[in-house]
Amino acid sequence: MSKKIEEYSLNAWPALQTLIQDGWLLRFADGYTKRSNSINAIYHGIDDNLDRKIMNCEQIYSRAGQDIIFKITPFVPESLDQVLECRGYGVLDLSSVQTLDSLTDIKVPSITEMEISECLNDKWLDTMSEMNGLSDRMKSVTRKLLTGSKLRQGYCIVYVNAVPVACGLGVVEGDHVGLYDIVTDRHYRNKGYGEQLILHILHWAKSIGATKSYLLVVKNNTAAIQCYKKLNYEEQYTYWYRHK
Repeated sequence: MSKKIEEYSLNAWPALQTLIQDGWLLRFADGYTKRSNSINAIYHGIDDNLDRKIMNCEQIYSRAGQDIIFKITPFVPESLDQVLECRGYGVLDLSSVQTLDSLTDIKVPSITEMEISECLNDKWLDTMSEMNGLSDRMKSVTRKLLTGSKLRQGYCIVYVNAVPVACGLGVVEGDHVGLYDIVTDRHYRNKGYGEQLILHILHWAKSIGATKSYLLVVKNNTAAIQCYKKLNYEEQYTYWYRHK
């Protein structure tokens, strides 16, 4: 199931362009987010010469004017991480993939002031961009990435006294809902609003047929990890990026 979660996550946060090179997915999105601008070696191709395949990827990304970034998961060739280290690639963003096996008994959120839309709208995009400190260029790329999705999406904002305090995105594929761009306004953190946001997204997903959930979180984000632990998410595997 872990590899299926990896596929779900690639679909949920797409790229502007994807190339397939002998079983490796090369993703491009004008350099915004490593997730959408990295090489994902999740399928073993015919050519097992790692050095040749890496050099080919390096040439493609260099011609595109983008950094060369590999995503290292349990599904890549066993020696890839070591080969990249020998080629001078450093490690970035050790992250955790976590799952919640059942949405049956999730709590009912205590905060009821919220909006959830299945279409990307300016209010959500403006709120998310402000809370994350995105530049106008990043905001524009995000719009392009999310607008073209063929999956069911739930754009959620939680309010307190009409003030937006947290926002996030749920993406449903199969029986799973993935959580993305979960963020609480810096002025309202450590008050449980992130948990309330997630509960609203989970209940929305449950109402349209989802029965399980997954998320991706950077390992040094201790506040988020504590929140997810409270909601009974459990780590399934880790991943990181190799960057040259």
